[in-house]
Amino acid sequence: MAETVFCVKTQKEGEKLDRPPFPNELGQRIYENVSKEGWQRWIAHSTMLVNEFRVDVSSRQGTEFLLKQAEEFFFGEGSELPPDYKPNDERGSDDGEQ
Repeated sequence: MAETVFCVKTQKEGEKLDRPPFPNELGQRIYENVSKEGWQRWIAHSTMLVNEFRVDVSSRQGTEFLLKQAEEFFFGEGSELPPDYKPNDERGSDDGEQ
């Protein structure tokens, strides 16, 4: 049976990651507090960040930006969103209804 962890992102028990995702303290915190489902949410969010902010993931600045966003995503107030970002359910809804 797979190891489980109470996930800080999903707020439920879930399958634990196979190993820390980063070779640092943040990676260890994620490993101990985030499930595979929670990690998949980060993958989707980080992909949006890379695309929207045009992050160069091969640069030190790009890596530092993503690590900071990952810490906020899991353990802070939430990761940054692009200034004009709208969740998918709000895109293209110009009918004036709230």
